[in-house]
Amino acid sequence: MSAVVPARRRGLADEVADRIRDAVFGGVYAPGSQLREVELAGALGVSRGPVREALLKLEREGLVRSEWHRGATVTALSGEDVAELDSLRAALDHLAVELVVERAGDDALDAIDAVVRRMDRAADEHEMVRCDLDFHDAVYAAAGHRRLREAWQAVRSQVHLFLLTRIGVATDGYLAGVPAEHRELAAALRARDRETALALFAEHRRHAFEILSGRTP
Repeated sequence: MSAVVPARRRGLADEVADRIRDAVFGGVYAPGSQLREVELAGALGVSRGPVREALLKLEREGLVRSEWHRGATVTALSGEDVAELDSLRAALDHLAVELVVERAGDDALDAIDAVVRRMDRAADEHEMVRCDLDFHDAVYAAAGHRRLREAWQAVRSQVHLFLLTRIGVATDGYLAGVPAEHRELAAALRARDRETALALFAEHRRHAFEILSGRTP
């Protein structure tokens, strides 16, 4: 049997991926924007190799798409993408809510509440989106189900893109409305009210989905 091939150090490529991801989530690169290897390498002070590896990593996350005639671009979600993400989140959220209601400890519920309090201090829509993702991170952590949490992490970047696309369509009432929505979600979880929590999580998803689907102004 042949020897195992030595692993390559990938720290630099991971760091480059983090920088590009942060730029996308910070609004530097909008959906559909081209991500040119030469420009990114120059801006980040690295060779093209780590940039190429980073873009492949981000493509696996669903944040970047590559086409032979266009190169790498930030993923622009299609109607099908939006519908698939919404239906997948519905399935993941349903299990997470049931598990949190059934067995989450006070410390885990406190962590959820702490994110809601941070929402009241969000300075802009991008910070609010990050808080929204952090809220769901806390919910999935509170569920105490490792594979469920891993499934959430696998689509987290795409959900972040989903929410960025949502605020790109409409921001009216967003900063004021999101904290109130999440206070209700957190309260239902703390009350161990399964039916109310499931209904509120469904309504929370539905509002964003309808905005992206063009069914609300």
